[in-house]
Amino acid sequence: MSLQLNTPLADLATDAATLLRENFESEATVTAAAPGRVNLIGEHIDYCDGFVLPFAIDRYVVIAASSNDSREGRIGTTFDKPVTLDLDKKKEPGQPKWANYIRGVIRGFQDRGHQIPGFDAFIVSSVPLGAGLSSSAALECAMATLLEGLLDTVLETREKGLLCQKAEHDFANVPCGIMDQFASAFGQANRLVLIDCKTGEPELVPFEDPDLTVLVSNTKVNHELSDGSYAERRKNTEDGLAIIGKKSWRDVSMADVESAWDDLDDPINRRARHVVSEIERTISAAKALEANEFEALGPLMAASHASLRHDFEVSCKELDLMVEIAHKIGRDGGVIGARMTGGGFGGSTVTLCESGKAEAIAAKLATDYEAATGIKPDIFASRPSKGSHLIK
Repeated sequence: MSLQLNTPLADLATDAATLLRENFESEATVTAAAPGRVNLIGEHIDYCDGFVLPFAIDRYVVIAASSNDSREGRIGTTFDKPVTLDLDKKKEPGQPKWANYIRGVIRGFQDRGHQIPGFDAFIVSSVPLGAGLSSSAALECAMATLLEGLLDTVLETREKGLLCQKAEHDFANVPCGIMDQFASAFGQANRLVLIDCKTGEPELVPFEDPDLTVLVSNTKVNHELSDGSYAERRKNTEDGLAIIGKKSWRDVSMADVESAWDDLDDPINRRARHVVSEIERTISAAKALEANEFEALGPLMAASHASLRHDFEVSCKELDLMVEIAHKIGRDGGVIGARMTGGGFGGSTVTLCESGKAEAIAAKLATDYEAATGIKPDIFASRPSKGSHLIK
């Protein structure tokens, strides 16, 4: 079987509680879950006042916890040594790096006047790391939801997403837009999350047809978004907007980009072309979904990938290969559209396809990709799933 099987959420919660007991001799009283996400279309425009169309996948970060009698947070994971955090001190970035996502969320609650009680916690995850599926946002949103449970408080969903985004900015040094955290926080079953990144307002878009599914193909080529490549692209867009002389990319037309082409100079002119065209494509995709015109998504996804490859230059040969294989399978083979998803420089692709042909498509993607690269990809099917929530 080429499709990777999923660990049910209930099993993840049981595993987290068991590991909490084994490592800290504590019984879980609060368990929080938050999903990763894929973006169907609308890439690298969430920080450009654009529209994005992600959904929460059925892969989760789960944290089981209980209060302790100390002023410390003791956090264990399956992938590193436990960390201990002094909760009497305002959190600052530190080592190990992965714990900065936890520190940043705690700091967000501290800045809102909450005194975090001492706790023991254990983290398990079915969200692949480094696959462009927002494992970091899932960890942040799971931690924020856990603190809601421990503090017996509830943040407004938008505020929780913004708190987690700030944690990523200040503690992980990644100047991300709001898409990842909002997708993880606002996600619902059978709904895509259309986010207006200018107003910060999400709108749920139906995705109810059981005959359609999305294959997520992890190329196993990891990326590091804090190495400067992401920040460089973001600065390109800021510089481009300043040269064009508009306040928001939402006010910029393709004619504006073309008239300023020489002044923008390469590569900023190509970055600008991507932003304007990707905003248009995402609006068109949302309208197609609302009208149940799924066939219209194929050309939009293809154009999005081409723009990310040539104009924004965040793809790579492995992502291009996976998309190319999907295109060769074609509509007769059950593929509607394919593109890279996430920040790029590796990670995953999304293939919108017929559910009944998903297994055969996954097998072809896996076989041809491994033959060309020597890398065995991880491929799974997902439909839109529930966002961050307390399990108990």
